[in-house]
Amino acid sequence: MTTEVHENVQKYYGTRLESSCDLQTNAACTLPCRPLPKSAVNALALVHPEVTKRFFGCGLPVPEKLEGCRILDLGSGSGRDCYALSKLVGESGHVTGIDMTENLILASQKYIQHHQEKFGYANPNTSFVKGYMEKLGEAGIQKDTIDIIVSNCVICLCPDKKTVLQEAYNVLKDGGEMYFSDMYASKVVPDLLKKDPVLWGEGMGGSLFWQDFISLVQEVGFSTPYLVSASHIMVHNCELKKKAGDINYASGTYRLFKLPQNTSKANAMVTYKGTVPDYPNQLDFDSSHCFKKDEAIQVDAEMALVLQCSRFIPDFSIQVLDRPDESHNLTPQYCHLNPFCLADNLGSTVKQCSKQASQKAFRPDHR
Repeated sequence: MTTEVHENVQKYYGTRLESSCDLQTNAACTLPCRPLPKSAVNALALVHPEVTKRFFGCGLPVPEKLEGCRILDLGSGSGRDCYALSKLVGESGHVTGIDMTENLILASQKYIQHHQEKFGYANPNTSFVKGYMEKLGEAGIQKDTIDIIVSNCVICLCPDKKTVLQEAYNVLKDGGEMYFSDMYASKVVPDLLKKDPVLWGEGMGGSLFWQDFISLVQEVGFSTPYLVSASHIMVHNCELKKKAGDINYASGTYRLFKLPQNTSKANAMVTYKGTVPDYPNQLDFDSSHCFKKDEAIQVDAEMALVLQCSRFIPDFSIQVLDRPDESHNLTPQYCHLNPFCLADNLGSTVKQCSKQASQKAFRPDHR
């Protein structure tokens, strides 16, 4: 399974980088478009500092309503997100992290007991396995068993993104969600840049053109993506910036749903009950859907199906409309899913970052 790309990424994150300050972009410092709920902030504060030190992500993939869920973290790295999520799922939930880098798996496993005791759990609810995102079954992740998949700036490091997304789709239950942050390019990245190990290690060489991403997830079988947040990514290393040329980068957090097959779709009037923890008055589902308590709004057929089939069904009153959905006869318009536009609209760019103090140019062996 191991390819040259996998080996380069393992070296880059397993041995070359000591902390997120060693990266050459601000990807790990981009800000979320909406404040984290207090429960997530508190959970992050409880994560062991040595775990947080080796965090390399580009966002914070923390969806709502996690109590009792089974979560899989693709590319779990140091385990920061896993441990924060293990607090949020509670003792009845479970979080599994998978990573191909043995050093990071061993480092994250060291703190399982620490967090169990910190959270006051009778038994650990976190586990870490060494394996590849392209081969979840071989790592022991069974089909149709996972409620939520998260990932934090890792898919851009993978050479076969379609297989990763297909594997994720396969292990999710019907109604399950993939909620993840990643890096995206403003245009198709040329093959020459993809062969540069440092550009790839920084996520720049392997970033998908955002429009290609939308097509790819739908080809796999997921719902249309829902764009939650976005930030522009700044490249601090002048050499890497020159190589990238006119390609810009953004981090984007999307949510995808695995919807039941052969299910009829229709528009609906939906009313949020205010019952999702941390969101008693308003649930910002994504950048295009804001549900206010006790306020009925019309949603399209796919969003109606998402709410009907996912863990959010108890939190909404849903009245299916009689008229059929005619959206399949229309040309899809995806401008609202463009992370660059959302970042522009929100002014979401980190101007200062600890990485700016680190201008070391990495020059990995080309053997």
